[in-house]
Amino acid sequence: MTSRIAFQGEPGAYSHEACANARPGMEPLPCRTFEDVIEAVRTGEAAEAMLPVENSTYGRVADIHRLLPESGLRIVDEAFVRVHISLMALPDVQIEDIKTVRAHLVLLPQCRDFLARHGIRGEAAADSAGAAADLARSRDRASGVLASDLAAKIHGLHILARHIEDHAHNTTRFLIMSPKANHAPRGDHGMMTTFIFQVRNIPAALYKAMGGFATNGVNMTKLESYMVGGSFTATQFYADIEGHPEDPPVKRALEELEYFTDMLEILGVYPRDPRRD
Repeated sequence: MTSRIAFQGEPGAYSHEACANARPGMEPLPCRTFEDVIEAVRTGEAAEAMLPVENSTYGRVADIHRLLPESGLRIVDEAFVRVHISLMALPDVQIEDIKTVRAHLVLLPQCRDFLARHGIRGEAAADSAGAAADLARSRDRASGVLASDLAAKIHGLHILARHIEDHAHNTTRFLIMSPKANHAPRGDHGMMTTFIFQVRNIPAALYKAMGGFATNGVNMTKLESYMVGGSFTATQFYADIEGHPEDPPVKRALEELEYFTDMLEILGVYPRDPRRD
C-alpha cells in the first residue's frame, strides 16, 4: 500500500509540488486547512505532513509556529520550492484574449509588471490551484489563472507564459513532519535542529540564553518570537540552528540555554537541505 503525504490546498498547489519533489514515492493527500493536514497524520490517514513555514518574499506563514508545537508531530526533513508562476488558460485561448486572471492574493503582486504590460486585470482567489480547477469547469475564454505548471497539467489548462514573476528569488520553505522523531545523523550537507523555548523571567534572560550559541560557534539561522495564549508577557521563541544535538558545541549551547529557560522542546532534527546555499 502506497503511503500518503498530506498537504494544504487543491491538487496543483505549490505544497503539492513540494510533495511531488520531496516524496515522489508517496501519494499526495490534499486537505482544506493546516489543521486538517495535521489531523490526517495523527489519525494515520497520512504518514507525513508537508507544511510551509516561510517564504523569501512574504516571511513566515501565519499561525504555523503556533500549530507546530501543538501538533504533536516532529520534523524529519525540510524542502524548498522555487515559486515559478505561469499564466494558464483554456486550450486554444491566446494571451490577447485574456482580460482578467485569478490567483491567490500573494501571487498577483509578484506578476505586476507582466500583467500591466499585457493589460490584464488581476482578481484575488482563495487558492490558485482551486482557481485553475474553477476555470477548467467554467469554460471562460476571457479569463486566465496564475498558478504552477503542475496545476495546469492536472486541470488540463494551456500554459501561455512561464516564469512571469517579477523577481527571481521567491522560494518557500516547507517542513516534512511525522508522528515519530528521527534524530539519526543523515544527509551529506549537515543537520538542522529546530526547537522552541520560553525564557525565565529574569533580566537579560534572552541575551544570556543566546550567548551559548555564540561562544560555541553554533550558527542560528532563525529566531522568532510569538505570543502564547494571547498573553503579552508569555513569549515563546522558535529557533533553527545548524548541527545535531549530540555535536559537542550544540550540546553545550543547549545545556546553557536550558539554564535560562522555563521550557525547552526540540521539534525536530533533520538533514540540512543543500538549497539553503
